[in-house]
Amino acid sequence: MTSNREFEEHRSRLWDISYRITGSVADADDALQEAWLRWERLPDGSVEDAGPFLRTVVTRICLDMIGSARARREIYAGPWLPEPLVTEGGPEDRVTLDDTVSIAMLAVLQRLTPAERTAFILHDVFAVPFAEIAETVGRSLSGVRQLASRARRRVREEAPTRSTDRGEHQRAVEAFLAASTGGDFDRLLKILDPDVVWRSDGGGIVTAARVPVVGHEKTAHFVERVMQWVDLSTTRILRREVNGAPGLVMIDQTGLTVVLAFTVHDGFITEIDAVVNPEKLRHLHM
Repeated sequence: MTSNREFEEHRSRLWDISYRITGSVADADDALQEAWLRWERLPDGSVEDAGPFLRTVVTRICLDMIGSARARREIYAGPWLPEPLVTEGGPEDRVTLDDTVSIAMLAVLQRLTPAERTAFILHDVFAVPFAEIAETVGRSLSGVRQLASRARRRVREEAPTRSTDRGEHQRAVEAFLAASTGGDFDRLLKILDPDVVWRSDGGGIVTAARVPVVGHEKTAHFVERVMQWVDLSTTRILRREVNGAPGLVMIDQTGLTVVLAFTVHDGFITEIDAVVNPEKLRHLHM
């Protein structure tokens, strides 16, 4: 039997890779479980370097998962957003944000082909050599370089420009919270970028906007209408880290949960991603 210690040394990195490839907490957990079962069955000493071996195993498992996931998304009701990562808060000494795990970035990555996404994530995010990636995905070295190049170009074109300053991001979220809960339409307009985009992922299970809301006036009016249905006396609004950046979680008395992720640039909110689909929030313990 192979060493449990070796697997645990790589667990965090393997999960990070799996989550970025699949956009799903549940799928990332399943990929790691399957990778562990395969690892456990190997004879002791049969793997010389656990890191590359486990990266290859978990990546191939994720690629197998993606096929059925893409089919489901073709008939998905409304915008599709990744399952959010919600934590109490980041380290106090961390002053910059990790753009590679933001909801907005993950949504862009999910629009790439599985091969493009894998090449980009492994090489550009985790610095895995192209030779290893080529072996993992069964492509030539030049082919993998081309995949990563195409993915990089699309990410540059489609990913929103985002401040990496945590303080700037936090101030924008706080201003949004104060304006939306206070019913201050003018203040809300001032914090929203003129071309702000609001996306809601209800998955057809709960009520959510089926198309993105675009523009600061339309978005502000949308937020106003939403807040009219929110009973602030019984709804908990929690300040949480959402995919590595300041965000908000709203939980009403019925248990309905909304996770809000924000993209901020030059002090303005440029994107708001609202995950309401309960199937994507089952992993949260609030």
